[in-house]
Amino acid sequence: MNAELILDARNATGESPVWSVAEQALYWVDIPAKRLHRWHLVDNHSQSWEAPQMLACIARSSDGNWIGGMQSGVFALSPQADGSLSTELLSSVPHAQSDMRFNDGRCDRQGRFWAGTMHLDMAAGRVVGAMYRYNAGQKEPLTPQLTGLIVPNGLAFSPDGLTMYLSDSHPSVQKIWAFDYDIDTATPYNRRLFVDMTAHLGRPDGAAVDADGCYWICGNDAGLIHRFTPQGTLDRSLAVPVKKPAMCAFGGPNLDTLFVTSIRPGGDLSDQPLAGGVFALNPGVKGLAEPVFKADC
Repeated sequence: MNAELILDARNATGESPVWSVAEQALYWVDIPAKRLHRWHLVDNHSQSWEAPQMLACIARSSDGNWIGGMQSGVFALSPQADGSLSTELLSSVPHAQSDMRFNDGRCDRQGRFWAGTMHLDMAAGRVVGAMYRYNAGQKEPLTPQLTGLIVPNGLAFSPDGLTMYLSDSHPSVQKIWAFDYDIDTATPYNRRLFVDMTAHLGRPDGAAVDADGCYWICGNDAGLIHRFTPQGTLDRSLAVPVKKPAMCAFGGPNLDTLFVTSIRPGGDLSDQPLAGGVFALNPGVKGLAEPVFKADC
């Protein structure tokens, strides 16, 4: 199960990969570079668009464009021919402190957009992160749904949408939780420990759920992507040739390819020259099409 490099992207922080079934293309972001990227499977062509703020997480929208979490709120996004990313603020975010941004995010199975916030200085370990939910047509500022987080990450939903997964990547936490999820009210409840990642290699980063309901999460700092069963048992681990895989997503014509974005840290990279690249793995299972944000609800 060797990892194939599909693009030597050299992303500072490659995150939020989303497979477009209609385009047969992979989209993702480079957060500090403020860029949205696309790689097209058929012709191996890639291109990117520049956003006005750090863009951390994206989801396809039912209106044909995108929705995303940036520094000041949730925005509607539209790639332009000149390489820019047109943005429209949908709802602002009342950050607990200055110097914060969104981090991991995606839609639930019903098409509502969820995303978490963090302080830009991760090393400071400030417990000011929160999870927010944006519903179509919402005009008022976002309201925190879950608080007490440092680096919210690993957001994913079970195939039936009744379980929500969430992690905290900070070295002092390294936990993954499962919640029961009320699909009518979009409310997570009954939080419990799913996996204590201090017992495994790598900090918990971005995640995906496969068609069997198993949870895949990037083991940041360990160069691994772990698969956990719905009971929280480690099933397998796949390696990538970089230390910091950031997030994974299922894609390809049959949704049986696991795409992985990564981080390119500063310093000597002689032992991982492909850091910041985008990789493809054969995980041996199929995934699910990523939910689309329902803009017309």
